[in-house]
Amino acid sequence: MNILIQIIILMIALEIIEANFQKAPTIGGMIGRLYGYYHKSVFLLFLAHPTLYFVLFISIATNILNIYIILIILIKVFDIFFKIEMIQQIYIRKKIDNQLLPILDMPITPLMSYMGLLIYVPLLILGLFNQ
Repeated sequence: MNILIQIIILMIALEIIEANFQKAPTIGGMIGRLYGYYHKSVFLLFLAHPTLYFVLFISIATNILNIYIILIILIKVFDIFFKIEMIQQIYIRKKIDNQLLPILDMPITPLMSYMGLLIYVPLLILGLFNQ
């Protein structure tokens, strides 16, 4: 039981770090910040999402793979690929869909910045305790 609490605390810490890597006033600002990582190295962009690797490690180390762990991994992977697609449309191809333009100016509230804490940590708790 003690190790599970440590895993949850580490997940919370990594989620806060990840949120601070991506923190910006707007979604466009967040994509721009992530482009800075992407421009240096695509691997740096992937390293800006440490909780994905942490959940993969926990899943392998504990031999737990249930719907909650799969949901975390799927949501994280789709999130990363969506951000990469936005980076490519805005900064590489310089042609963005008209439907996505209003999203770029959308402000990110502090609650939205730390939404991962409200989504991924409870899913991890459910995944660890519902074996």
